Amino acid sequence: MGRSLAETIALFVAPFLIYALFLTFRARHPLVLGSWSRGALFWLTLGGLLLVIGGFIAAGLHEERIGGAYVPAHMEDGRLTPGYFK
Repeated sequence: MGRSLAETIALFVAPFLIYALFLTFRARHPLVLGSWSRGALFWLTLGGLLLVIGGFIAAGLHEERIGGAYVPAHMEDGRLTPGYFK
């Protein structure tokens, strides 16, 4: 869970980091609020959201799927047997 959350946050923040590098190369300080226009923030947010959605779609298409019926955890001979897929 932590890894997928970190990947999602990284995908969203990536356009902002790239824009901050762009501002740095143009000799503007990226930590000054005046360097970030409303239009740029809109497009960066939209780009970050599109990257996150694309990441969700890619993960959904490429993740391993487990088929079969799930057998829940149960007691066998006084011992707890963990759940598994049949």
